Amino acid sequence: MKSTYREAMRAAIRDALQRDDRVFLMGEDVGAYGGCFAVSLGLFEEFGPERIRDTPLSESGFVGAGIGAALGGMRPIVEIMTVNFSLLALDQLVNNAATLLHMSGGQFNVPIVIRMTTGAGRQLGAQHSHSLEGWYAHIPGLRILAPATLADARGMLWTALEDPDPVLIFEHGTLYNVAGELDDAAGPVDIDSAAIRRPGTDVSLITYGGTLPAVLDAAEQLAAEGISAEVLDLRVLRPLDDAAILGTVAKTHRAVVVDEGWRSGSLSAELSARITENAFFDLDAPVSRICSAEAPLPYAKHLELAALPSVERIVAAAREVAGARG
Repeated sequence: MKSTYREAMRAAIRDALQRDDRVFLMGEDVGAYGGCFAVSLGLFEEFGPERIRDTPLSESGFVGAGIGAALGGMRPIVEIMTVNFSLLALDQLVNNAATLLHMSGGQFNVPIVIRMTTGAGRQLGAQHSHSLEGWYAHIPGLRILAPATLADARGMLWTALEDPDPVLIFEHGTLYNVAGELDDAAGPVDIDSAAIRRPGTDVSLITYGGTLPAVLDAAEQLAAEGISAEVLDLRVLRPLDDAAILGTVAKTHRAVVVDEGWRSGSLSAELSARITENAFFDLDAPVSRICSAEAPLPYAKHLELAALPSVERIVAAAREVAGARG
């Protein structure tokens, strides 16, 4: 069937609500308004105010309430409008949700799923264009997901709800309108492994989330130049699928990491370190990284595009590590 990323996410929430009476959705404007990004549109009318709950504008308050509900046996889906607002709930996420199992000596799991929109590319200015999933991937006790395809948008949520521990799902804002074909039987998918989206032999392009479309476009352009690029979609940012990462590097002997986060202290830095530590003798060139400019994201469209990873920058980096200097 034809679907958009947004519709696939909505179908995933509807499916979860139908599967388990303990599941409910809560967040700002998720009810009658249908969500800031229209992901929950129509669910309030279908399931009612007990299971589609509008919250006050207090991220710390409603994330804390979600943690309490999870401790009490419910399966909450908490929507934080955009990733920058999650900073207002950082204490709840890092000091409570991520640590309670450890601090209780294994007595209390926190089976909560927290969804939020991430990323730039929509001219929303510096305060609404963050890509902070790499920050959260630093925290033990959290599982971090970055669905980049319709199938993952549809399938990751239910598997996340079955996890006994906190799961954060980062939905890139530029993906909501992406349309494509979704299998009529699409359902839960694993939340453990990376996925090869395009096989190749000359260079590995490693990415996730909203940068996947640009990386696939770059791979297509490289193919026209005779460079075979393998595209690895990480899918899961914590825990990273080391076997898949090291496997693709062992195959191509070259790696370009594409990460919308800032370069300093980024997820791309962690990937580069792991590759260097564990696959140094497989490498025929240094690991290359394409990240966002080290600055608050500009509002002006041409400046924003210049600051973000682009097809041109990815192609140039792949050419260089493949030894085909442009």
